[in-house]
Formats: sequence, C-alpha cells, structure tokens
Amino acid sequence: MRVLELAQIMAGPTAGMMLADMGADVIKVEKLPGGDDSRGYSEPQVNGVSAPFMILNRNKRGIALNLKHADGRAVLLKMVRNADV
Repeated sequence: MRVLELAQIMAGPTAGMMLADMGADVIKVEKLPGGDDSRGYSEPQVNGVSAPFMILNRNKRGIALNLKHADGRAVLLKMVRNADV
C-alpha cells in the first residue's frame, strides 16, 4: 500500500508512522521552505533534527514540495495518481 502523508506535528505523522511500521510505503510530503514544523523542536535533537520528528517519521520516504508553485503542485498530483491513500 502506498500512502501520501501531507500532515505535520503529531496526529497525522503518528498514523503514518503506524502504517509504515506495518509495511506501508509512506511518502511524507513536506512544505518548502522549512519542512515539517516539528523538525525545529528544540530538545532533544540529534544532528540538528528534533528527536520527535525522527521518531514520528521513521520508515518513511520523503519529499519537499513548494505547493504554491505550479511545478510543485504538478508533482503532487502525479504522486496522488499512484497512491492508495
């Protein structure tokens, strides 16, 4: 199963984490600029990335897109066509 995750912070990424842990191909779509807001949580951090972000996004692939730009939206729409969820 391929899942596109366009959520950030806690609830959505937790659901995606659980699906990824069960074997789903979860692709996290992050915003540009900056990515998921939880990347910047101050403590604890590992190599400059917050531990909560790393935990919630384990076993996922990721892409960052600028959805305010037509090219970014085109990439997302192509990904949606190939996703199950």
